[in-house]
Amino acid sequence: MATTQHIDEIASVYAASLLEVCDKHGGNAAAESCAAELSAIAEMIRADKRFAEFLKTPIIGAAARRASIDRIVKGKVSDLVYRFVMVVAAHGRAGRLTDIADAFDGLLQARLGRIEVDMYTVTGQAAADVVATVKGGVKEAFGKDAVIHQYADPNMIGGVKLRIGDQLIDGSVETQLRNMRDAVAARGTGAMRSRLGDFLA
Repeated sequence: MATTQHIDEIASVYAASLLEVCDKHGGNAAAESCAAELSAIAEMIRADKRFAEFLKTPIIGAAARRASIDRIVKGKVSDLVYRFVMVVAAHGRAGRLTDIADAFDGLLQARLGRIEVDMYTVTGQAAADVVATVKGGVKEAFGKDAVIHQYADPNMIGGVKLRIGDQLIDGSVETQLRNMRDAVAARGTGAMRSRLGDFLA
């Protein structure tokens, strides 16, 4: 999962429309299946810059673009997702598929009482107790179950960074050291941590 900070009204409208269709074709079970398929398509787009550019560039004609998308997705996803992707392409929004996938996942997780959390550590594999602490903190702060997606950030010295929607919660060692330096410079006077930041201390 990518972060949802770039999701706008267009992506949200398409996502909401798909969720309504899923409600008529199996409810939450159908929606979860669609979310998984859309996520796979989105990851394929993110992994291939040339394909991502192909979906957006005005140089390629609309008919040629739709034909290519048809060859790529037909038979590889459910009929519901296939038809949805082709509708998106027909409306000239193929370049927004990753945003739409993120928006759809966000709507579904909200419905299910979950919240997407991107967690960054040096290795991308946090210890079980760290994951449990993050989940507990998110549950306390938001009242929702955290769906954790772990990512590696080798530039970090240690600690944890979380991104929830457009909010970044930084509990990395670098930030702690910087905060300590700032606190010393301010002779011990510092701002109070937010409730959400406390559990990362």
